[in-house]
Amino acid sequence: MPYRICKMIEIENGHMLSRHPDKCRYPHGHSRRVEIVLESDGLDDNGMVCDFKIIKEIMGDFLDAYDHALCVNSLDPMHAQLKEVYGDRVITFQGVEPTTEVLAQTFFEELVRQLQTYAQRPDPRYRLAEGVRPVKIRVWETSSSWAEYTGSESERRQIA
Repeated sequence: MPYRICKMIEIENGHMLSRHPDKCRYPHGHSRRVEIVLESDGLDDNGMVCDFKIIKEIMGDFLDAYDHALCVNSLDPMHAQLKEVYGDRVITFQGVEPTTEVLAQTFFEELVRQLQTYAQRPDPRYRLAEGVRPVKIRVWETSSSWAEYTGSESERRQIA
């Protein structure tokens, strides 16, 4: 059975779901917890699946861009105005509602990209052991509601 680790990063993030029939179509925010889960069949020379500092390093800046930002569907009638006024604090989702499910998928896909890039570094400060695999990203919307994305079989393959 593989070993698993989870690194949690918290962000304050807003979104608006323009096709929602109720209050969620208006701008609103959430205190989100993002759980990043990796696994490996064995442990590295330090007795770890992966140093938590690697996860923070590869995902920290990316998730920080979502902190105190508003995620908006490009088809929302207010998108252009919001983008003009708030610039990079508005994160555009091209023709897609930025639901918590979609955020989980977006974060997972970035995790895969960042792990692959990190594994190819010639001399990283923290070594990423062979056999490390991304398992899932779980994004909490409220204290009682979350969505997670596990990716495709090919996305969950060994990175290093």
